[in-house]
Parts: sequence; structure tokens; C-alpha cells
Amino acid sequence: MELKEFKARRKDLMQMVGEDSIVIIPAAPERKRNRDVYHRYRQDSDFFYLTGFVEPEAVLVLVPGREHGEVLMFCREKDPLKETWDGRRVGLEAICDLFAIDDSFPISDIDDILPGIIEGRDKLYCTMGIDSAFDKKVMGWINHIRENSRKGVHPPHEIVSLENILHEMRLYKSAFEIKQMKRAAKLSAQAHILAMQVCKPGMMEYELDAEIVHHFMKNGATYAYPSIVGGGGNGCILHYIENNTPLKDGDLVLIDAGAEYDHYAGDISRTFPVNGKFSAEQKAVYEIVLEAQLAAINAAQPNNHWNQPHEAVLQIITQGLIDLGLLEGTVNDQIEQSGYQQFFMHRTGHWLGMDVHDVGDYKVNGEWRMLEKGMALTIEPGIYIAPSKGVDKRWWNIGIRIEDDVVITSKGNEVITKDAPKTVADIEDAMS
Repeated sequence: MELKEFKARRKDLMQMVGEDSIVIIPAAPERKRNRDVYHRYRQDSDFFYLTGFVEPEAVLVLVPGREHGEVLMFCREKDPLKETWDGRRVGLEAICDLFAIDDSFPISDIDDILPGIIEGRDKLYCTMGIDSAFDKKVMGWINHIRENSRKGVHPPHEIVSLENILHEMRLYKSAFEIKQMKRAAKLSAQAHILAMQVCKPGMMEYELDAEIVHHFMKNGATYAYPSIVGGGGNGCILHYIENNTPLKDGDLVLIDAGAEYDHYAGDISRTFPVNGKFSAEQKAVYEIVLEAQLAAINAAQPNNHWNQPHEAVLQIITQGLIDLGLLEGTVNDQIEQSGYQQFFMHRTGHWLGMDVHDVGDYKVNGEWRMLEKGMALTIEPGIYIAPSKGVDKRWWNIGIRIEDDVVITSKGNEVITKDAPKTVADIEDAMS
């Protein structure tokens, strides 16, 4: 990441909160996996967005207008013995140069130093309710200031949620962020193509998962979320991640997988036949989902509102389900009665960015928000036909989702995951 990007973000945030405020953002805590083993560390997205710093046990403090420096960092000191066991640390001196920090302090001294920096500020901006241990620390600092009120100091009059401002900033991607997302999208598309090329009846779902993760990691990325690799009826389970079933000849396999590159996520879903050829029933359902997805992408335009792509999808999927005999009546009646939800039970997309389900409000003042340049979202309609009474068996266990990543531009949109095949012909060609 470019240092100027982080500096600009911090400057913008401080201008928005004003000089009477203070901003406090902690790094993500380390999470225990089991006994004395920890999960691989991943920095908190808000913290990384403002710092680019990837170590735990750190707290960023922004103090607009502070004479001796506005950007402060509490972090771990250098420690040769601990670094021998657990890896290198940046340390107090290097962090100022490498991350454009004005002043740094040992994290072990935060309880002694930070209350004195907080006192006298009218508003304290932080995100509460995520880490209860850190929430307790914040209240401890405020209470410490209250206890010294007779000395003429006062704690902030107001604690304000930082999410409202910071997440609105993160919703609009810069040119540099879009570049990172395109890299994640490219790796994601390559992995899906690879899965299509190696897939054959008798493989285990986890073998395709392994091919995908291997491609991410050998290219300097990781996975943005645990991959979904669902063959046959497993493709009708929306968040299926067991990935432990054999892939059968004649079934479809639904893969929802995306790379995370430099803290930015890709998110692609593709569905294809295990044996490389769609059956007539599979193709009929697939073409409905693809038509709906293309219509939704066309509706994802600047000055259209967030829900318009979903509305376009509902029209096409509901009509398609009626045409297949899976629903009866009119499109409008089925939409009004939510009859389609037996087969399409989720929304058409979500924001995308540093988190795969990225931050940002979908409504503003009770109304669907308008799409604007720099916003990034997924478009992912689907049809899932689990075995059910009253549904012809020839449709059973057909689960299809097609998902792409879309960036809104000034004149339209750009599908940054377009390299992953998604027409019937292109998929069968990739698998031949």
C-alpha cells in the first residue's frame, strides 16, 4: 500500500471529527484457535485502513490540532528474545518513519499516558461493542479522568460511534483500492478457471477447495472467506463449507470462493457440471440465473438506487420459475407473496472491499441509497431446488449461483471478475 493513501485517510477523518475530538482505534486482538495455538493473525479492517500496520497489540490515536503531533501509535517495543520466538516487530522508532506516525509509545504504558491525551477533548470517537476487553479499557481511561476532575480536567462529554464516519469513507474506493481489488478479482477468477479445468467425477469437494487456496497462496494472497464447494444437493445449502463429499457424475458443483490480496477481497460464484456438460434441466435453470445476473449488472448504474438490481432479478427469476412449472400464477402475485423465496431466498448482492461483506449503509434516511462512482458490490442471483414435495424430481438438487464483483464508474460500471467463464458455452469449453 502507498503511504500517502493512509496519510490522506487520516487527514480526512480528522477534518470530519474536528479539533475538539479524539479518535481511538485498536488493532484486532489475537484469537486463540485451541489450547496454545492461535489463528493466523489478520488485522482489523478499520485499523489497517488508517495505518497499513499489521501487528497486534497496537492502538492508533488521532488528536486533531495537537501541537506535538496529531497521529499517535501505541505499539509493542522491540524485544530480541520475544522476536526470536514469535517474529520480528517494527518497534517504536521505525514505526514513525515507515508509517508516517508523529509520535509512538509503548503499548504497555497506554494506561498511564492516554488518559492525559484524552482529557479536555469534547468528543471521543471509537467503535464500542466489538471487543469487550477494549471497551472496558476505554471506560477505565474516562473514569480515571473523572476521578481527577477537581484538578480542573474533564473527560469527553460525548462518546461517538466511529463507524458512521469511517465506514462511509470506506464505502467509496480510491483508484489505488480499486487496483488492489482488481488483483484480488484476477486471482479469484484464475482459481475458478483452474477448478473447472481439473474437476472430474469422483473427486472430493475439498480437492477443488485445495486447488483454489493453493492458487491464492502461491500468488501472495489468501482466501477472503472459507470457500463453498457444494456438489449436487450441497449446492442448495447457501453457506455450505464442509466440502467433504464426493463429486458425482451428472451433478453440478457450486463454488463460491474469493482471494484476499493486501486486505482487499474478491468474491466469485460459479456453477458448472462435474462431468463438463450441462443436462437439459441444469441448462434451463442456469440460463434463467444468468439472464437475471446480466440484467442486475445492467441495473447497477450511477444514480440508480441499491435495490434496482435486486428488483430486476426478481422479475426474471420469478418468471423463469413460472415457465419451468415450479411456481404458478403471475409474476407480480408471486413477488408480492414472496413465493420465489422457496427457490431464491437471499439478496442479490452486498458491498465489497476490505471485508467480503463490506461496510456501508444500504439505506439513507430510510430510502435505498443511490449508487455512486467508487462503490463496489457483488451481483449474485441464484436458484436452489432442494428435494421437496410437489417439485418434479428432475429439478431436484440443482443449486446455481452466479456472482461477479462490480465497481461503479462515472458512466456505468466495470465487472472486475469478468475473466471467470459464466456462459454455458464458455464453461463447457473451459472444461473440455
